Amino acid sequence: MKLFELAHVLRSKNSGPFAVTLDILFDDPKAYERVVGSGRITPASVAALYGVPLEAITDFALYPPGLGIKITLLRGVSSGTVGDRDVYGAQQHAPLMELEIP
Repeated sequence: MKLFELAHVLRSKNSGPFAVTLDILFDDPKAYERVVGSGRITPASVAALYGVPLEAITDFALYPPGLGIKITLLRGVSSGTVGDRDVYGAQQHAPLMELEIP
């Protein structure tokens, strides 16, 4: 299955002008455990998926009580500057959507 089929919420947003936060939230504990247990979402895999160095992943948190995963990564250009194509960081979750989860 693809991640978007398992997650209840898959979104991104600015985390200040220089970073984007990716939120993956579940409404089913089994789906959360499946995704976390698959090992498909790690700081290294997210860095590879987004084509950034591992150091660009500044935060990676699993939160089992809330059935959530939160990832913060540095933006290539700061929000609102020349070359920024997503001022609010609202479309940056798209690469995660098609991630295959066994």
